[in-house]
Amino acid sequence: MAGATPIAALLDILRTEGVEMIFGNPGTTELPLIAALADAPDLQYVLATQELSAVAMADGYARATGRVGFVSLHVAAGVANGLIGMLNARRSRTPLVVVAGQQDRRHLIHDPMLSGDLVALATPATKHAVEVTRATDLPLVLRRAFRLAVTPPAGPVFVSIPMDVLTEDVVVDVPRRSPAAPPGAAADPATAVALLRGARRPAIVAGDGIGREGAIGELVALAETLGATVYHQPMNDGIDVPTGHRLYAGMLPPRHDAIRAALAQHDVVLVVGAHAFSPHHYTPGPAIPAGVQVVQIDSDAAEIGRTFAVDAALVGAIGPTLAALVRALDPVGPDAVDRAADLASTQRGDLDAQALALYGSAPLAPLAAMHAVAAGLPPDAVVVEEAITAGLLLRALLRQERPRSYVHTVGGGLGWGIGAAVGSRLGNPERPVVAVLGDGSALFGVQGLWSAVRYQVPVTFIVVDNGEYRTLKETLDRTRAHAGRYVGLDLAPPRLDWCAAAAFFGMDAALIGSTDELRTAVAGAPGRDTPLLLQVPVHGHVPPNSDTAS
Repeated sequence: MAGATPIAALLDILRTEGVEMIFGNPGTTELPLIAALADAPDLQYVLATQELSAVAMADGYARATGRVGFVSLHVAAGVANGLIGMLNARRSRTPLVVVAGQQDRRHLIHDPMLSGDLVALATPATKHAVEVTRATDLPLVLRRAFRLAVTPPAGPVFVSIPMDVLTEDVVVDVPRRSPAAPPGAAADPATAVALLRGARRPAIVAGDGIGREGAIGELVALAETLGATVYHQPMNDGIDVPTGHRLYAGMLPPRHDAIRAALAQHDVVLVVGAHAFSPHHYTPGPAIPAGVQVVQIDSDAAEIGRTFAVDAALVGAIGPTLAALVRALDPVGPDAVDRAADLASTQRGDLDAQALALYGSAPLAPLAAMHAVAAGLPPDAVVVEEAITAGLLLRALLRQERPRSYVHTVGGGLGWGIGAAVGSRLGNPERPVVAVLGDGSALFGVQGLWSAVRYQVPVTFIVVDNGEYRTLKETLDRTRAHAGRYVGLDLAPPRLDWCAAAAFFGMDAALIGSTDELRTAVAGAPGRDTPLLLQVPVHGHVPPNSDTAS
């Protein structure tokens, strides 16, 4: 398109960038876009009734499709509501382009209602934020935004577009989309090869860069070549190694002392595509034990040596770099692989027997409930998880191999899960989606249920109902002598009726009465053509030293 009106240029860029769905909540400043979409049936506008839900849907959609998600927000208030989703996307490195309508430039000097400094508001939550000041600049700014969103480290890019920019009577040039050169393998791997060749007890920390770059197969090949025990990075957002593989030792806990204890059993650690180790709770000391040699691989040069010293650094595309290492190394013998597998098995432990012994009627033991979910999952299911304490149990029980089968955000902005599940299913309608949500988390994003019903997105929503902020109670237990009281950490009474909440939005729901019932309901996910909410009552937290503590 050599020349076009500003709004036509916007739509043309969306099409050529592969956008098929626009997630948003409109206001007056978005009316030029809304009007133009009436004549653009190839671009579906997916309405959210709250901006966090819109950004979360785009996040899930981008991860499911491997393309940039596109979001449209409204002025300062809409941007503020969407900031949680943008913070999550930045931490999880989800590529998004988020646009927001700014008030008409001709009266910004008068501080009109709903206006504000959108760029300043969005900057801390995004890779880059910019406001379009001339209609002729709009196409180039958008092209740059889409390219920057996928450039390592991927993430959300924000563009503020004043309302009158889209309606200006001017012809603008639309630059063609330039192809991106695929990144290659890291150069000069000799030092890394020598360290890995000499390792007697190697370990690999599999970061989310592996899953994002589609390098799971190469990671497995290297682990088997080295005879390395493989750990997921703390609070991994996706599948970066098949969690049923014999060399898989589970997720490293998000505390430096626990990471240090696990890695102390190894002499060489290969860290691949992991953003530091992002600890949750502070513990003194480093994550890497003294004397352990570290090799680090990342497509983002800024990650190398960012929080721990490395002995060999490789910057390049993760898949090709791992493949080059496999070619340069001789496979170890079966005895070495068996030793690594034995250590992995010891690290994982066996929760299945413990969970099965707790099966029974509601309220369920959290471990039994998560086991029932894992046991009932169809082989091709996608799990979207925002369950905090129950989610940690679920991670230890899941055995998933397919890429993009597990979706989580390390960003920690609650209310993301419902929208992300809707976006995941919209992005890949061939795979059933099961969302496992804590009741506290779900309350932050409950408006997303409306979009699931509006567009008949057949997600199975599981609300793990313990009626409390359990993770905070457990943290208090670890940090102080227990006083027998928790202030501000209970959601009951009144007990939340999630079936009634679902009915309010027109969604079918069921109150789960047993672990067997839960497993059967999860197994039925592939046959659904409408969304379903399952309320799963589970036991609440039992304080230490109480009469009912085990």
